[in-house]
Amino acid sequence: MISNVSRRGFLKSVGLQGSAMVLAAPFSMTSSAQYLTDETQPHHLGLFVSIDVSGAVTIVNHRAEMGQGIITSVPQIIADELGADWSYVSVIQAEGDAKYGGQSTGGSASIRQFFTYIQQMGAIAREMLIQAAAKQLQVKPQTLVAEQHHIVHKASGQKLSFGTLAEAAAKVAIPDIKTLKLKKPAEFSLIGQDVKLIAQADIVVGQAQYAQDKQLPSMLIASIERPPVVGGKVKSFDATEAKKVAGVVDVVRLKDRSWPVNTRPLGGVAVLANNTWAAHEARKKLKIEWDTQTDKITAANAKHDSKAYLKGLVAQVAQPGTPARKKGDVYAHRYDQAKTVEATYTVPYHHHMSMETPAATAYVHKGRCQVWTGTQTPQWAQNLIAEELGIEKSKIEINMTLMGGAFGRKGKNDFTLEAVELSHKVGKPVKVVWTREDDVKHGFYHSIAANHLKAQVTDDGGADHWIQRVVYPPIGWIFDHNTKTLDGMALSFGFGDVPFELNHLSCEKYDVDTHVRTGWFRSVANINNAFALGCFVDELAVKTGQPTHKQWLKMLGKDRIVNPAKDQFETWTNYGQKSDAYALDTRRMKAVINALIDVSKADQPLPEGEGWGISYAHSFNSYVAAATKVRVKDGAWKALEMHTVIDCGIAVTPDRVNSQMEGAMIMGLTMAMDGEITLKDGAVEQNNFYDYPVARMPDVPPLFVKIIDSDASPGGVGEPGFPPILPSIANAIFHASGQRLRSTPLKLA
Repeated sequence: MISNVSRRGFLKSVGLQGSAMVLAAPFSMTSSAQYLTDETQPHHLGLFVSIDVSGAVTIVNHRAEMGQGIITSVPQIIADELGADWSYVSVIQAEGDAKYGGQSTGGSASIRQFFTYIQQMGAIAREMLIQAAAKQLQVKPQTLVAEQHHIVHKASGQKLSFGTLAEAAAKVAIPDIKTLKLKKPAEFSLIGQDVKLIAQADIVVGQAQYAQDKQLPSMLIASIERPPVVGGKVKSFDATEAKKVAGVVDVVRLKDRSWPVNTRPLGGVAVLANNTWAAHEARKKLKIEWDTQTDKITAANAKHDSKAYLKGLVAQVAQPGTPARKKGDVYAHRYDQAKTVEATYTVPYHHHMSMETPAATAYVHKGRCQVWTGTQTPQWAQNLIAEELGIEKSKIEINMTLMGGAFGRKGKNDFTLEAVELSHKVGKPVKVVWTREDDVKHGFYHSIAANHLKAQVTDDGGADHWIQRVVYPPIGWIFDHNTKTLDGMALSFGFGDVPFELNHLSCEKYDVDTHVRTGWFRSVANINNAFALGCFVDELAVKTGQPTHKQWLKMLGKDRIVNPAKDQFETWTNYGQKSDAYALDTRRMKAVINALIDVSKADQPLPEGEGWGISYAHSFNSYVAAATKVRVKDGAWKALEMHTVIDCGIAVTPDRVNSQMEGAMIMGLTMAMDGEITLKDGAVEQNNFYDYPVARMPDVPPLFVKIIDSDASPGGVGEPGFPPILPSIANAIFHASGQRLRSTPLKLA
């Protein structure tokens, strides 16, 4: 039910107390929380829109802003449907609270899952303004339209501004959602246009507030030494020298945590000081003896060697696994080796490396808790804090700050709980600031993985008798340490939902032990699955003697709608979408591949030592194809040009779509060049950008993005650009040098 809440007491808390008309719109729906939190029950999306007598439109943004642009795109949808002038629109960031419904920001879901509901919010406000105007002008409502911040009577030219109508509109009955007529794409005035980005000016000049910027009176800064092995505990520590550092106030041992690790703190020893430098410097002087043999799980973690572990994964996928999807019978077939392609592809652990490291400030006092944190999951944080302190959620205030990048890492609230635990212990505000080394060594990593594929080419240039296998430590382990295998959602990330026309198919999985905290990383398992599939299709193309894009088109077959759930993959989740509008469409798949060839000219011949590589991937309900041109010289490769083409349905803010595609290309290039987290004796070996580098300006070639013009329902944007990048680079290296690289990072022999 939509509510007129202009006179409700909570308006002051969200900064809307001066408004004449305020609407709250909770809509029941299935949440995207399945991707980012432990919330699984249907709940509500809460949006708040106000109009005051000056005409100012204020929209409360319920989702977290981490550079993806949601703080612009959600208001843009509302303003378009409302008929507002963008220059009158401002945005308030919501705090973490159930009244805003699902606030978990991830899974590229904020627009693709809620687009229609967000439109309805704007449409309701528009219709109430029209009703008020019709009464004042004494005309029928259907003769009025909303445009450029006015309600206009087209026949007479009379018009009334939103501000003039706000008070009267606030008294109008809220229309039935079922009667609303939402704009068609041809009628959009703001959607699909680049608008002035909300908060961008403050970000550019350094006035935007991030978690690390928070200051409070008497606040202490905490720097924490955490156990090197997951599950490790403090056996003993000596803080004598640390306490001698000027500015140090206290040294506190954090409490031990039990299994499963969940997303709670790892424990350790915290130095509390009145400035950041003192906290970090004193921490270096701590003498800590760690216990990594407290239980069987921790002891096993302490033996974890990522290189040996990967060899074990490769050995697993060399053997048949447990079928997750099966058609026909691949094992009864006698493969013709002259026509068979078989290969194993691997990726190592990876870390997010968002430019802003985790940080949070907490103040626990008088039975209440206030938090300022850069989190993708504020309500999950609230739930964990309530559990931590044993207080009601109503006594916990979660203030969401901007995030300087997140990529899934900040969907986990361990750093927020650290601040809460320490503030509770010392009775003062405490800000926890992670160093880059903390971030690298104690993150939630993209899973190390091995994929194996095998198929026999057919006489018509296609392939069949397709075997694909995947094994990697499942994210579910952090919630249940007995978890050893992948669930349907994980297998839906570009693996069990392979869209090819195949008569014989076997998609197989395996049990595996986990030893580090794995977590959501930009596009999750689509990374390793798309790397394997994209490279394998290129290998098939070499075998059949046709261009790679032709091989893709051949494998995709005729134009059709693919429903894996009705084709032997009953556990297909389709990124939480149930609507037919989000069905897999091979026509759209082929269209982005063809568009890629048109814009990149990747089918044109190149000089010796240069090569084009292409690939394609569907993820988060969007379709993306990528092309990379490289030069191989003196045993090294360099990217010369990179392209992506995306069909994300309706592109709400093209500038943000373009930025996400560019970011995906740079992130994929980073992983291809040097990205690798390794562990020995259970501890991460990397420390900072010097040994886990990101692509620098000289590494990045010209980047090109094409957005397919589409009226289809919006798909995801933040993650879908990433999966096809790695295989496009690997394929380009092969076509430039003849060396087939099947493991990342991509290092020439």
